[in-house]
Amino acid sequence: MYSSRKVPSQLHIFCILLALLTGFTLFQMKSTPTLQVASCSCTRKNGEQATIDGMTEKLRDSVTFLPLKDLRFYETAMDGNTWFMSSIEDIKEEGESEYLKFPSNVTRGRVLCLKGRDGSEGSKNSYGLAWRNYLPRDAIWMKGVTYIANSHYPYNNIWHGQSALMPFVGWYMKSKCRKPDRWVLFYRGELKTSAVPWLKTLMDATFDGHFNLETFYGNSTSDSPTCFEEAVVMRHNEGKLSVEKRHKLYDLMRCKARMHCNVTSKTKSGIGMTLLLRPASRSFKNSTTVVNIFKKACNKTNNCQLSVAYPHNLTFCEQVEIMSKTDILISSHGAQVTNMIMMDRNSSVMELFPKGWLEHAGVGQYVFQWLADWTGMRHQGVWRDPVADDCLNSTDIDRCVQASFMERKIGHNESYFMEWAERVIGVTQKGRVKKRALSPILCGCELLASS
Repeated sequence: MYSSRKVPSQLHIFCILLALLTGFTLFQMKSTPTLQVASCSCTRKNGEQATIDGMTEKLRDSVTFLPLKDLRFYETAMDGNTWFMSSIEDIKEEGESEYLKFPSNVTRGRVLCLKGRDGSEGSKNSYGLAWRNYLPRDAIWMKGVTYIANSHYPYNNIWHGQSALMPFVGWYMKSKCRKPDRWVLFYRGELKTSAVPWLKTLMDATFDGHFNLETFYGNSTSDSPTCFEEAVVMRHNEGKLSVEKRHKLYDLMRCKARMHCNVTSKTKSGIGMTLLLRPASRSFKNSTTVVNIFKKACNKTNNCQLSVAYPHNLTFCEQVEIMSKTDILISSHGAQVTNMIMMDRNSSVMELFPKGWLEHAGVGQYVFQWLADWTGMRHQGVWRDPVADDCLNSTDIDRCVQASFMERKIGHNESYFMEWAERVIGVTQKGRVKKRALSPILCGCELLASS
C-alpha cells in the first residue's frame, strides 16, 4: 500500500520557486523602476513595429500582376469581350464612353500599377492593383493624372488613332478641363511610344500642349513596376458615346485645331469643293480626268471653287486650313477622309471605292458614314467601281478580286460623277448656313463642359 504522507510534487516545487522569483523581481523594480518600465515599453513597441513591418511587406508582395493581353479572349476581341485588363469591369454612364478609373470604388481605392514595356507582344506586359501606401517592391510612383489608351488598331493611322483618343476629350470636359500629365498608348497590349504627327498635333491642340507620351525608359529596370497616382483607361474607342456628346467633342477638337493653326472661319458666299487624292492604293487610274470632271461640275455653279490636294504632302495646319474652306469633300476611301472633322457642321462628303470592297471589306467600309453622323456632316453616298481591270484575264475572277481589293485603283464614270456632284452642290446651296468667325472663348473647354 502507498503511504498516506504527501510528497511534494514537481508542480509544488515550481510554484515555490516562482513565488521567490516574483518577490526578488518586485524588489528590483522598486530599486530601479524607470529602467525596468522603459525596457518593457521599448520591447512592446519594437514588437508592434516588427508586426507592422511584416504586414507591410506581405501587402507589398501580395500585389498580383496579370497579363495586359488576356489570350483567352483575344480571338473574340471584336465580339464584345474585354481582353485588355480583363479582370476589371468598366464604369458605365449614360451617353458616355465606358472607362476605368484608378483609384475608385470599383478598385476599392487601389491604384493601378503597370509592369513591362514590350512593344511587340502584349501578353508580356502586365497590370496590378496596389494600396497607395503599400506599393510593390522597387515601384516608381508617378504623380498627377495619366491617360491610358488601348486600341485594336495602330496609332500610325489617323482614323484609328483619333477614334482611340477622342473619348479622352469627353473625360477632359467631364473633369472640368483638368489636363493630363502624361499619356500611355497600347496597341493590343503592346506599348507604343509614338503616334502619327497628324494625331499628335491634334491632341496637342486639344489639350493645350499636354500630349506627353510616356516611354518608361527612365525606369531602373524593365521589371520595375510603375504605379500611378490617378489613371483613366479607355479601351473601347468611342464606345457608347451619344451622338449629341460626339458632336460636342468634335466641335471642341475642330475649334482647338483651328485656333492652334490660326485659322478662322469667315462668312462665304461661294461653295468650296475639295478633292483629296491618294498616291498609291485606292488612287484613281486617271486622276487628271477625275479632276476635270469635278471641275466641270463645279464651274457650272457660280462661285464654286475646286481645290485638289495630296494630304500626305501637307502639314497638319495646311490640312486644317483647306478643310475650313471646304463645303464638299470628295475622296476615295482611306484615312485621309478623317479630315472631315475639320469642316464646318453640315458639310458634305462624297466617297469612292474600288471593286471588291462591298463584297469583302466588312463593316470597316462604313466608318466614314458613321464619322459623318458623329461630327454633324452629311454623307452624300458612295460610288463603287464595277470593274477590276487587273482581274479581267484571271481564271478565277472572284478570288482575284478578293486578293487585291485593298490596293486596287479606282476608275471613273463621267456622267454619274457629273450628276452626283451637281446634286450635292444643289443640296449645299439650299442648306447653306452663314458661318461666324471663331472666337477663342468658343473653344473654351469650361464653356462646352457647362453647356
